[in-house]
Amino acid sequence: MYLVNINTDKCTGCGACVENCPVEYLALEEGKATIVGDECQGCESCVAVCPSEAVSVQEL
Repeated sequence: MYLVNINTDKCTGCGACVENCPVEYLALEEGKATIVGDECQGCESCVAVCPSEAVSVQEL
């Protein structure tokens, strides 16, 4: 199981994390990335593409 953390202060709402998530775990709401999916698979593609380093993934 993985925990995704989005730092909304850093998030610019570019949508890169949303576009690159293979399981549709993230979405843009009110101009910021947010968690909408059921389970993160821990691939960290969102972390790799975030230009503002606003996303982190932690294994629980």
